[in-house]
Amino acid sequence: MPSSMLCYAITVCSSGPRYLVQNLRMAALTRIGLAGLAVMGQNLALNIAENGFPISVYNRTTSKVDETVERAKREGNLILYGFHDPESFVRSIQKPRVIIMLVKAGAPVDQTIKTLSVYMEKGDCIIDGGNEWYENTERREKAMAEWGLLYLGMGVSGGEEGARHGPSLMPGGSFEAYRHIEDILLKVAAQVPYSGPCVTYIGKGGSGNFVKMVHNGIEYGDMQLIAEAYDVLKSVGKLSNEELSHVFSEWNKGELLSFLIEITADIFKIKDDKGEGYLVDKVLDKTGMKGTGKWTVQQAAELSIATPTIASSLDARFLSGLKEERVKASKVFKSSGIGKGLTDQAVDKAKLTDEVRQALYSSKICSYAQGMNLIRAKSIEKGWDLKLGELARIWKGGCIIRAMFLDRIKKAYDRNPDLANLLVDPEFAKEIIERQSAWRRVVCLAINAGISTPGMSSSLAYFDTFRRERLPANLVQAQRDYFGAHTYERIDIRGSFHTEWFRISRRSKI
Repeated sequence: MPSSMLCYAITVCSSGPRYLVQNLRMAALTRIGLAGLAVMGQNLALNIAENGFPISVYNRTTSKVDETVERAKREGNLILYGFHDPESFVRSIQKPRVIIMLVKAGAPVDQTIKTLSVYMEKGDCIIDGGNEWYENTERREKAMAEWGLLYLGMGVSGGEEGARHGPSLMPGGSFEAYRHIEDILLKVAAQVPYSGPCVTYIGKGGSGNFVKMVHNGIEYGDMQLIAEAYDVLKSVGKLSNEELSHVFSEWNKGELLSFLIEITADIFKIKDDKGEGYLVDKVLDKTGMKGTGKWTVQQAAELSIATPTIASSLDARFLSGLKEERVKASKVFKSSGIGKGLTDQAVDKAKLTDEVRQALYSSKICSYAQGMNLIRAKSIEKGWDLKLGELARIWKGGCIIRAMFLDRIKKAYDRNPDLANLLVDPEFAKEIIERQSAWRRVVCLAINAGISTPGMSSSLAYFDTFRRERLPANLVQAQRDYFGAHTYERIDIRGSFHTEWFRISRRSKI
C-alpha cells in the first residue's frame, strides 16, 4: 500500500459560506479510524486528534464527515482526515488497523461492521463505543474471531463534553485488541490527579458493556435521589430557585461533591430566555430514557440481586411518562387535602436542608452498593474477575457519576476486595449510623406531606432489610409450603421439611 493517498477535507470558500470538497494528499497513514460522527463520535475523534494521534473519520451521511473536518480545522488545525467512502477510510489507517464505531446500538452496529470488515484484514481491530447489550458484544467478538479480526466493546461515559475533553472508558473483550489501542485510550481518557487516566482493561467478553450498563443504572438512581431532594426542599421547605442553587453549590463543597450536584446547582440559576422566570420550572416533568436503566434492573432480577434504588428510579421515569393520567388523578384527589397541612407549615429551612443532605448521602451509598453487588454477581457468573475498586477509580473523572465519593468506595474495596456490601465497610457503616435518624425524618416528612420519594424510601428499606438478623421471610416461606409444598428449612434442625398445613389446620377446626 502506498504511504500516501488521497482523502477529503473541507475548506471554506472566500466567496461565502458555501462548502467545497477538496482533494488533499496524506503524508502518511493515520493511527486510528472512527466511524459514526454524531455528537459523541465527533467529539471523541477531535479528542483523539488533539492528543496527537492522526485520525481518519467516516460517516454514512457525508455531511457529517465534512462538518467534523471543518471542526478539526477550527479547533486547532487538528490532524483529522475525512472520508466519504468506507474503502478509502479503512485503507487510510496503518496496520494493524484500529477502528472505533460510535453508532446506535443493535442493527446499525452489525451493518457498520459488515460495511467496514469487507476491507479489513486479519489482525485488524473493531471497537464498539456505543451503549450496547453485552451479549451482542460477545456474539460479535466470536464472529470477528472467525474472520481473524479482534473486537472490543467499550463503554464511553461523560456525554459530549466528556468525549471531547476526557471521558471515562470501559473497554472489554479481546485483550490483544486493547493492547493495540491502550496508548491512545490512556491519553484521551479523563485524567485525575494522583489517580491516573480513567480507563482500564475491564475484562473478557461483554464485561465493558455490562459495567457501563450498571454505571448508567447507578446514574439513574443518583439523578432520582437528587430530584427527590429538590422536591422536598421546594415543596416542604419552600426554597426558591436562588436558594436551591445556593444549597446545591454548598453541598458540592462537601461529601456530595460530584458532577450531578454541580450541574444541578447550575440548572437552578438559568433564566428562561423565552419568557418570565426560571427555565427549570418550564421543563415538562416527563423523563426520557434509552434503555440501559431497564437492562440493569432486568439483569438484577435475573441474578437475584436486590437493586431497589435503581428499580425505583426506573419506575419513577415510567410514572413521569403518564403526564395526562397524572393531571387527571391530581384533580380527583385535590379536594382530599392529602399532605396539604404539612406543605403549608413554616419550616426551619437550615435544619431541613441539612437533614435532606444526610438522607441524600445515605441513599446514595445504598444505590452504589446495589450497583457494585450486581457487577460482582455477573463477574462471578461469567468468570470475568472484575476489580470493583478499579472500577470506582475510573469513574472518578470524565463520567456522569464522577464524584469525590468514589475515592472512598475505591478505598473500601482496597481494604477488603471481598467486601460483601459497601454498607458493612467500617467507614460507610459509621456514616450511615450517624445519618440514619435524619434520613428517617426526611422520609417520614415526605410521606406525611404526600410527596413521593421512592428512591430515598427504597434505599432506607434496603438498609433496614440488610441490617436485620431476622426477617418476616419465615412466614412467606411457610405460605409457599402451605399452598405449593415448596418445603422449608428450619433454624434448629438441618434439612428440608414439608408440613401438611391445610390438613393440620382443618383437623384443629373440627
